[in-house]
Amino acid sequence: MQLHTHTWGAGDRVALLIHGMMADHRTWRRVGPALAGRGYRVIAVDLRGHGASGRGEYGPELFADDVVETLPTGADLALGHSLGGLALSLAAARLKPKRAVFSDPAWHLAGPAEDLGAEVFARFKSAPREQIRAMNPRWEEADVDVELETLALWDESTALSLAPLLGTDLLPAAPVVPSLVQLADPSFLISPERAALLEERGFEVRSVAGAGHTIHRDDFDGFMASLEGWVPPL
Repeated sequence: MQLHTHTWGAGDRVALLIHGMMADHRTWRRVGPALAGRGYRVIAVDLRGHGASGRGEYGPELFADDVVETLPTGADLALGHSLGGLALSLAAARLKPKRAVFSDPAWHLAGPAEDLGAEVFARFKSAPREQIRAMNPRWEEADVDVELETLALWDESTALSLAPLLGTDLLPAAPVVPSLVQLADPSFLISPERAALLEERGFEVRSVAGAGHTIHRDDFDGFMASLEGWVPPL
């Protein structure tokens, strides 16, 4: 499936952004312009079932196939958050970015995710502003607005499609390209033990102190600081 995309900048470098469950390209409203300011042409997708992209069957391999079909190969940087991190890991060998960043990737669907179940995440589609604000006290009000707008367009069946994977360990055996794993503090998807295992497998792992799962909205400055050495400085 060809996905809807949004582009910031016109630099010589190319950066790809892949959002997480419930979101769309607007989750990157600060990251896209920031990377464009560092010389990138930034291309962000709406995954199937999200934003302005099409609907259909859902599953990690399908998300990854769409990303490969839509985005250019050989980008200088590819960055995926949560579900987007899982999709990127499944697409990396075909996308062939020079570098990859996995922001709190959905590589181990256990803990709170497993306890709550996919149905609870699907019901989050109708979450009111007050609930979103209470769950994300560090977000700017514009991010709460974006969350409400993206939830309205989101097909909650995408969450139900992940139910068979709850409790499954999806950690990659090795990085396909030089890779940074950026973790929330604490991460409910990647435990300290699994973080250590990722380091043993050749990933660089960094945590953003005190940040929640959506690191780039919870602590934008910390998010960008954690990319030092992976993106050019201003």
